[in-house]
Amino acid sequence: MTDKIKEIICEFVKVDPAELNEDTNLRSDLGLSSLDLVNIAVAIEDEFNASISDREIARISTIGDIIAYLNKA
Repeated sequence: MTDKIKEIICEFVKVDPAELNEDTNLRSDLGLSSLDLVNIAVAIEDEFNASISDREIARISTIGDIIAYLNKA
């Protein structure tokens, strides 16, 4: 799951997936905007057949947050 999430994120930002880890901050480390995060959430929803509310998207800061959310969903 982690590798697929990294792949999805790398579609939006030019970075090597090997440089990403669970502590990577989507906003401060990668410079993603709110719109980028929504687009990433949609891609993750499609890939993992999950639903991420707008409120949850706003709470997600790191790759680890995405993984934790999907594990409890």
